Amino acid sequence: MKLSIVIPCYNETKTIRTIVDRVRSAPVADKEIIIVDDCSKDGTRDILRSEIAPLVSKIIYHEVNQGKGAALRTGIAAATGDAVIIQDADLEYDPNEYPRLLKPIIDGKADVVFGSRFAGGDAHRVVYFWHMMGNKFLTLLSNMATNLNLTDMETCYKVFRREVIQKITIEENRFGFEPEITAKVARSGCVIYEVGISYYGRTYAEGKKIGWRDGFRALWAIAKYNFFR
Repeated sequence: MKLSIVIPCYNETKTIRTIVDRVRSAPVADKEIIIVDDCSKDGTRDILRSEIAPLVSKIIYHEVNQGKGAALRTGIAAATGDAVIIQDADLEYDPNEYPRLLKPIIDGKADVVFGSRFAGGDAHRVVYFWHMMGNKFLTLLSNMATNLNLTDMETCYKVFRREVIQKITIEENRFGFEPEITAKVARSGCVIYEVGISYYGRTYAEGKKIGWRDGFRALWAIAKYNFFR
């Protein structure tokens, strides 16, 4: 099975080379690595052009910063693999776990797989209590709207059969992507699985970007894509 890995990237000079190296060494034989640079201003583009371009399948450059959802929209449209996974450009998620995430799809059991930071017994860095509570609250509201029983709707690690995700129109430009895509795959009747993953959360000092405004947008996205469509 060919796996397309879509990496949205914005101002990640400290981590972009490391995450690309980790993705390249992940235990999946057939990989397509697609980076979408969302108009980085910190020198990330220089690294992409000088060091990383020969190491990956495609790099797509946005000339205006649009947000993570917009970068994913671009990257997913360019994917050609049998399955598509989202990989953040920071170091919070471990590409060595791709086989675990792919297994339900390879076995023919799932169309979509969520990698949960709150299920299973894998290693987790201890960081923000209120951030965790916010994630769980948004997951609860999303579950109430979709009638799913996910433990981590806001996870980065989502894997899709390519034909499933490319049929979905992604409208959200920022972090509202997560509740939007959850609502849309739930409505589509896809078979959804969840597997436990490890998580090394970074702090805001280390470059974490999601904030309280994105939480309010997620609330709106839960309502919008579940009740007003």
